[in-house]
Amino acid sequence: MLTDLVQRSILRRAALRYADHGWPVVPGAYLTPDRYACGPLCPTVACHPALDRWEIAASTETVDVDLWWTRVPYSVLLATGRAFDVIEVPTRIGLPAARAAVLGPVAVAPAGRWMFFVEPGDELRAELADQTDVVLHGHGSWVPAPPTRTLDGRIRWEVPPAVTEWRLPHPYAVQKALLAHQRPALRVPTFATSWDRT
Repeated sequence: MLTDLVQRSILRRAALRYADHGWPVVPGAYLTPDRYACGPLCPTVACHPALDRWEIAASTETVDVDLWWTRVPYSVLLATGRAFDVIEVPTRIGLPAARAAVLGPVAVAPAGRWMFFVEPGDELRAELADQTDVVLHGHGSWVPAPPTRTLDGRIRWEVPPAVTEWRLPHPYAVQKALLAHQRPALRVPTFATSWDRT
């Protein structure tokens, strides 16, 4: 288990790297043994921004990042809708698309959520928007960034930004790839019960 000092240093370096490339950073609640917390009496147990007005506070300034990670190993969150949007999909869609071609940076959460970083501003195509397990993170949203820890493990890069020289693909190019390579969702058979038979 990494000490708080080492953990904080790793997260701070990652946050500084993102900020240096113009990606707005937000400190997020840090993981305690079994929940997230951002300070005393924090009522939210899931990952969340550690600042009340995080949309305004999100920053690319070194001085802000240094201050935020001075004492606490905050999670690293990235504000979407400015420098980039993120299309978040399940493994059945994300894995085959990411393995087929390198279109842009792709992060993966241990619970099986794949995050495709794209140019900001466009909406989801209807074929993706109709799928309840597909989410577009745009203005007013955020995503956890590597190497943030979750209860299931660390967020990691499948395709690091450096591989694409921090360039982002057009959203529709990524959406086309996601649709072309998606696997069908598993369907769980349903059985009639005594109270729904007529």
